Amino acid sequence: MRATSILGAAGTLVTGALVAGFLTAPAASAGERVPGGAAEARGVRIAAERAAKTGIKWQDCPAAWGLEKPIQCGFVTVPVDYAKPDGRKIEIAVDRARSTGTSAERQGSLIYNPGGPGGSGMRFPKRITTKSPLWAKTAKAYDFVGFDPRGVGHSAPISCVDPQKFVAAPKADPVPGNEAEKRAQRKLARQYADGCAERSGDLLPYLTTPNTARDLDVIRAALGEKKLNYLGVSYGTYLGAVYGTLFPSHVRRMVVDSVVNPATDNIWYEANLEQDVAFEGRFKDWEAWVAKHDDVFHLGRTQAEVQKGWEKIRATAKKKPIGGVVGPAELINFFQSAAYYDSSWVPVAETWSKYVAGDEKPLIEEAGPNLADKAGNIDKENSNAVYTAVECADAKWPTSWNKWDRDNTRIHKKAPFMTWANAWMNLPCATWKAPQQTPIEVTTRKGLPQTLIVQADRDAATPYVGAVELHKRFRGSRLITEKGAGSHGVTGIVNPCINSRVDAYLLEGKVDAKDVTCAPHAVPAPKAAAAK
Repeated sequence: MRATSILGAAGTLVTGALVAGFLTAPAASAGERVPGGAAEARGVRIAAERAAKTGIKWQDCPAAWGLEKPIQCGFVTVPVDYAKPDGRKIEIAVDRARSTGTSAERQGSLIYNPGGPGGSGMRFPKRITTKSPLWAKTAKAYDFVGFDPRGVGHSAPISCVDPQKFVAAPKADPVPGNEAEKRAQRKLARQYADGCAERSGDLLPYLTTPNTARDLDVIRAALGEKKLNYLGVSYGTYLGAVYGTLFPSHVRRMVVDSVVNPATDNIWYEANLEQDVAFEGRFKDWEAWVAKHDDVFHLGRTQAEVQKGWEKIRATAKKKPIGGVVGPAELINFFQSAAYYDSSWVPVAETWSKYVAGDEKPLIEEAGPNLADKAGNIDKENSNAVYTAVECADAKWPTSWNKWDRDNTRIHKKAPFMTWANAWMNLPCATWKAPQQTPIEVTTRKGLPQTLIVQADRDAATPYVGAVELHKRFRGSRLITEKGAGSHGVTGIVNPCINSRVDAYLLEGKVDAKDVTCAPHAVPAPKAAAAK
């Protein structure tokens, strides 16, 4: 949630003799309802069989994609509507870097989703080509495979508004001062929902997590893999949970990191409310760290003093946007990265410190828009469009403004940092013009192997309760808790207690006899000298 060497130029072709042996979707037992629908189950089985026969035609990636050799790219064809496998098709972009070990060490493909919804996983193979030490052992065993989910990037991308208008700043202060400002924000949300329908309406009904999970199974088949090895982070954990429910016997190894609460009544309205409270707590964690290093940043000696500083810069930007482009909305967007990732603690504090010392330029460059970066702005708008489309389509959202107003007013009182910004971001779902589904009931079905769940207990974007909930629902799973930490995306951080266990699971299928609690990773250290 919010806040990515190949076999060769020739494609991989799986012979028909192999198809029947490993590409059939798991059948429901007598009297068991097929999750997601029987027609869709039949459709994904047909699509997977076709993909297994066709394989993937790997070739050098287009230069504009920024994926240099030996990474190669290709496409997998999937139906837009799995209930109609012979109907309209789209292509899903995939890429891959070959494993670095011997043929005896190779265990197949490891497919990755970084989250979102709306995130691209296409940069994942770079963890091999850049020789990331954290992934060196896993890289010996697996080809690293990334993909753009449907609607994202190079996979039938959608749009809801002109990208340059999307990034234009300053935007209105998310925290409403009166009813007129609420009405203005509601109007913007309706216009955004209308823009999605106008620009991308034919695809919107099919941009759901279950359909992306079905795409994932077709990709697995196209790769010639009998079973899926999967690493999902943030929203990617929900995608993995839904995949594990729909295709339990197709899972070989699954790591889910920073977990979305998969309870059906949590998807997605309640999830965002939970997020608001968690972000408030993690933002205060960061403020306390900034205060601890007042000798470097000069932003306050206590968390309360740093908070007053935040309120001051926010009020200043509301009265007169910094550099004409950085208002409260842009400040929230920039500062929330510190609540997402520990790796942002130092750079955000340094940028703020320089501003207080009289140098506005770094803050304007970091928090303001870059209208010259048209390609980057297209990506940002597309990512937000898919985020909105998937969350709006996955579940039925409240349509009563009174409920939205009541809930967010209540939560804002205790969690003012993110609440209203998050509300306006999701409000298009209240007037969404495409069908809204009922979430899949995530559960353990026959054939699901042990999964590995990794979570920091102070994660803001995906609160810890989500990991506990999925742990209950996936029987036999193991939970690794990084206690006293809150960075989002734990498997990408150096913490030997966690890293060694992820390696052991992916390489040997080993998990501990019981759940594990790990000490937190090292807290970021500021540079000796900051802005003066």
